[in-house]
Amino acid sequence: MTTPDPQGREGPPASSRLETWLDAVLAQGASDLYLVTGVPPSIRVHGEVRRWSEPALDGEEIEVEILRALPPHAIAGYRASGHADASLRTAAGARFRVNLHRERGRAAASIRALPARPPRLDELSLPPGIEALSRLTHGLVLIGGPTGSGKTTTVAALVDLINRRDAKHIVTIEDPIEFEHLHGRSIVEQVEIGIDAPDFATALRSAVRQSPDLIVIGEMRDPETMQIALAAGETGHLVLSTFHTTDVTSTVARVSDAFPPERQPTIRQDLSMALAAVMTQILVPKTGGGRVPAAELLVIGYGARQHIRKNALQHLHQEITISRRSGSFTFEESLARLVREGVLDIEEARARAIHRDELDGLLAGRPSM
Repeated sequence: MTTPDPQGREGPPASSRLETWLDAVLAQGASDLYLVTGVPPSIRVHGEVRRWSEPALDGEEIEVEILRALPPHAIAGYRASGHADASLRTAAGARFRVNLHRERGRAAASIRALPARPPRLDELSLPPGIEALSRLTHGLVLIGGPTGSGKTTTVAALVDLINRRDAKHIVTIEDPIEFEHLHGRSIVEQVEIGIDAPDFATALRSAVRQSPDLIVIGEMRDPETMQIALAAGETGHLVLSTFHTTDVTSTVARVSDAFPPERQPTIRQDLSMALAAVMTQILVPKTGGGRVPAAELLVIGYGARQHIRKNALQHLHQEITISRRSGSFTFEESLARLVREGVLDIEEARARAIHRDELDGLLAGRPSM
């Protein structure tokens, strides 16, 4: 069912049972397939998890089904550590990201359907102003959000926009590759961890020697990768990366907190110089069905740099409103816009707001402070 590419990125043919499941994921418009012991195969459609009318699974059959479809490096990783990430491609060209892991001593899997092409930024219904991130020439841009919030999709859309518009050299580093980018006006190299490089730090260290204009790091998981990314952002490269965080403040804090206490003042100094922008996003349920992103964006200026350097991160929310002329906006402004457009229910917006008083003021016509 799956078709290996010349580098062995895709797994060997999958069993007919897995093929049936994946076909059903596409047919039902699902974003994810969950295989967990004790329940039937389940899918996520518009944010809601639904169970199929099938017998409950057990860990052994999950492990057998998925291992048959994984490439050798992912199988080795699973045998060594109990988890593996890989991508699969069907004979028809559909692609999926697979995470095989263990829970309560048994195998389980999460499988995500990947779009056939990178998304266009104007297709994502993101707040106005996100396009400006694609015009930055250097610095570190962090995009945060919880799992399933669409942050990887946003990064892919920014890369796609740059690729189509500008003559650049782009290097992406991912585990695994999610969106495949064809060469546009730019040249795009895509490095996959486990196949092209052993880890993010090694891949990033190599990438900065390749004269890139843009480096995309799928996720900064370790201090070494973070430190190289900071240096790259400070020395003339544009670096995009993602974090599993909930707002601008926690995204910035995640970087310095990854280091030992004695190193954190130096890291905050480096971060204050390298950081260009921080964006975080969530997906909220639309009225009438489906989901739409709400986001906040802080374009880093003098005040934000001082707060980061001094570890006064509690003031960053205020910096968003202060730097509105530079393109910054708050979650509450994003939520209020969705309510006014009739896309989001007001009570849902209030439940999602971080600063509810600010949202209420915006909806009442008062400017945010």
